[in-house]
Amino acid sequence: MIVGILKEIKIEENRVCMTPSGVVTMVKNGHKVIVEKNAGKGSGFEDAAYAAAGATIIDTPAEVYEKSDMVMHVKEPQPSEYDMIREDQIVFTYLHLAADERQTKALIKTKSIDIAYETIEKDNGSLPLLVPMSEVAGRMAVQEGAKYLEMPQGGLGELLGGVPGVEPSTVVVIGGGIVGINAAKMACGLGAKVYILDMNQDRLRYLDEVMPANCFTIMSSHAAIHELVKEANLVVGAVLVAGAKAPKLLTRDMLKDMKNGSVVVDVAIDQGGCFETSKPTTHTDPVFVVDGVIHYCVANMPGAVARTSTMALTNATLPYAVEIANKGWKKAMQDNKEIKRGANVINGKITYKAVAEAFDLEYVPVENFL
Repeated sequence: MIVGILKEIKIEENRVCMTPSGVVTMVKNGHKVIVEKNAGKGSGFEDAAYAAAGATIIDTPAEVYEKSDMVMHVKEPQPSEYDMIREDQIVFTYLHLAADERQTKALIKTKSIDIAYETIEKDNGSLPLLVPMSEVAGRMAVQEGAKYLEMPQGGLGELLGGVPGVEPSTVVVIGGGIVGINAAKMACGLGAKVYILDMNQDRLRYLDEVMPANCFTIMSSHAAIHELVKEANLVVGAVLVAGAKAPKLLTRDMLKDMKNGSVVVDVAIDQGGCFETSKPTTHTDPVFVVDGVIHYCVANMPGAVARTSTMALTNATLPYAVEIANKGWKKAMQDNKEIKRGANVINGKITYKAVAEAFDLEYVPVENFL
């Protein structure tokens, strides 16, 4: 199979979907890899390293799409790429279709095979290709939140951990999954008073066992969130419903009761955001203020630490990419339920129920194609 590695063109996105060492693995499995010129530069991987690994460097994305059986990205295809995607071509990347009607309809029109990183799912419900980026984003959420609490950034001027004789700041983390636990760990490590909310009692028991003494677990509810955010200096939205739009858990009414200069970080913004007042921002212009509360809603947070993120992402995606390339998408999905769950659009039909429901479109089970 010919596998194409594309340069990211989304604003302020510096990651690349495969490292040179990943190329070596692909080549050893008998595949040809073509890499768009400067695809890895933002992550510190030069074209020469890809060439040494056995890849062919291609000048333009149009050539990559034209020559590849499977194209790989980090972020979703951008509008300028829609017409380059061919019928039956495999597109393997983060798609987040439930929050993007335009892209969904564009991919339907191409009749391509669209497999989303974020909906590849293990039998236990875990999402292995979201885990590494969720770990990065969770840790970054507190790092960025702490920065914007500083007065020169417009914040209320508090140090998360306080100092001896001065009470630490309060951090509220909504969601106890991978993003949430990493955010809570960072905030606890800085000495903050941390509340982490989740609706799963078993998850709360687990968090209660593994988190330090300055972290308190709370059963999530509208009332609990409202009470806690009144005291919060930093709120992290870490809620995920796999493949679907995020629920709006922090409402505009709640926001009005928060402190002026407090900060909210919406890590769920790729899936539409879990705060009512959220809208996507970029690393160049990362924040906006509503009712005196600073909103950080960057849609590709891990792109700011591209080298770490790229290596972590390749570690996770490469085994699946190799299996798809070795077997073809149909056999890979027949043999591996995790890959089958990643199917979002096949030959113009939506094969992921949450995406179909988001836009009131027809849902066709993936089994119909296998």
